[in-house]
Amino acid sequence: QVQLVESGGGLVQAGGSLRLSCAASGRTFSSYTMGWFRQAPGKAREFVAAISWSGVNTYSADSVKGRFIISRDNAKNTVYLQMNSLKPEDTAVYYCATMSWGTYYPRSNDYWGQGTQVTVSS
Repeated sequence: QVQLVESGGGLVQAGGSLRLSCAASGRTFSSYTMGWFRQAPGKAREFVAAISWSGVNTYSADSVKGRFIISRDNAKNTVYLQMNSLKPEDTAVYYCATMSWGTYYPRSNDYWGQGTQVTVSS
């Protein structure tokens, strides 16, 4: 079993940056593909970025490509999301989760964190 705790959210002006962290417990963290998802008010949860178990492969949604960078440190059991050039439309609750590579949608049978709020003001 894996427990995930996100942190690093907050209020930032448009054009600013934030770095989210997701700390995992459990010995098998390094074997999981990890992903970031987000959910804006009144909208469905959507895929943001994924990183393979080794960290070699990453994949991002078109909406964040070139602005957000996903990374991980398996020695620290942590996955990160560096968010640059933030826009008001990036405002959402951000979640980290285990996932399967190539399955870029949220699944109820994956492990999920509780989420962290990111608010981007214009």
